[in-house]
Amino acid sequence: MNLTGDTLANDAAIWIAPGAALPGVERALRERLGNAQGIEIASTREVRANSLALFDRTFAVTYALEIAAVLIGLFGISVSFGAQALARRREFGMLRHIGMSRRGIGAMLGWEGAIVSIFGAAVGLALGWITGLILIHVVNRQSFHWSMDLHVPWLPLAALAAVLAAASIVTAVWSGRAAMSDDVIRAVREDW
Repeated sequence: MNLTGDTLANDAAIWIAPGAALPGVERALRERLGNAQGIEIASTREVRANSLALFDRTFAVTYALEIAAVLIGLFGISVSFGAQALARRREFGMLRHIGMSRRGIGAMLGWEGAIVSIFGAAVGLALGWITGLILIHVVNRQSFHWSMDLHVPWLPLAALAAVLAAASIVTAVWSGRAAMSDDVIRAVREDW
């Protein structure tokens, strides 16, 4: 306040000369300011590290929401394929009647689950990419007046998509287990 007369200012930036040692500059500033209480001196690296740590803590809730979304998605696949198996009982009965095995019906349901989950993962990755671009290049610049580099963790994303596809396949086959029972052959007989 003594330097600027601005009572609302609560931060200042100082660019040090090339080659100057940060600890020496910090000591000189503290001596010049008289070791005033409430003054915090931090390098840009420290500010950046603190900001990223704060973002990581903030996004912990986001990670929990991602887990909830995955569980809800798997539940949706389970319910969908279970209802589909019940609605297609006659179809599965006919397939069993003409010689398709339980394993064949399970494989068919597994492929259907794989197609649905791979399509869902592709759409999710595409929408996530677009949302990330908007957050980085639009929201950050407008709201925070800074930007960051875009880094896409391809390997973890591919691994997550593969795990979700596998979980969807298992869920689809497990949910359609009624389609693999002997009751489906009776469903064809009831139709005649």
